[in-house]
Amino acid sequence: MAALSEILPVEAVLVDAPAADWREAVRRAGDLMVATGAATDTYTAEMIENVRENGPYIVIAPGLAFAHARPSPAVLRTGMSWVRLAEPVEFGHETNDPVDLVVGLAAKDASEHTAAMGALARLLADPDTARALREAPTPQAVHAILRGDAVPERAKEPERPAASAARGGGDLHKILTVCGNGVGTSLFLKQTVEGVLDRWGWGRYVTVEATDTISAKGKANEAVAILTSREIARTLGDVGVPVKVVEDFTSAAEADRVLRDTYDV
Repeated sequence: MAALSEILPVEAVLVDAPAADWREAVRRAGDLMVATGAATDTYTAEMIENVRENGPYIVIAPGLAFAHARPSPAVLRTGMSWVRLAEPVEFGHETNDPVDLVVGLAAKDASEHTAAMGALARLLADPDTARALREAPTPQAVHAILRGDAVPERAKEPERPAASAARGGGDLHKILTVCGNGVGTSLFLKQTVEGVLDRWGWGRYVTVEATDTISAKGKANEAVAILTSREIARTLGDVGVPVKVVEDFTSAAEADRVLRDTYDV
């Protein structure tokens, strides 16, 4: 699988970009993916339509929007973009507005970018690294951090519970992370949740699957819980298993808290 720095080249990084509103902010992210050959202008329109139809669920953390749409013929190859705005804009999110950073994703399928998403999730989960990325003065400085150069020392990890505390002992449990398309924000949340489970030593007991809203309704009976955004939770409604809202998809601490609540540890 391609590395994050390959899927998100320095040419797809823009800092201090002007944007009048969320549509222009998403368009900036789309233009970079067009310029680097990842997608066409049609995909940019699809990203904007995704927010218009499904709401601002792509605002996955305070100040951070993860712009994407479903894989489509408008995606030429898997690619990403990074746009730091000169002034923040409102997407209409209840808790995470305003947005000053838009990360764009054009995915050919649901698996090709898994490694890159995991790397990005780990970088943004660390407060020092996230701050360094937001404060980097040039696209080259941003890309150096994305490559793994000059990454600040990792913050202390939260205390982990013993693996024996997992409900059901050695039984394999499934958690669903859900978004509108199943390839963007749900995959990002999956990476954050898996990181917490690995630190707990629970990776052998719990599997995490990223999926879309339609598929989640059919798969709900296979899962012990669904983790998602507030907007998607409203769309899902009652699916027969607990649906838990995560406000900050980059926060290992919040994922830790939600998992502890799910398993009563």
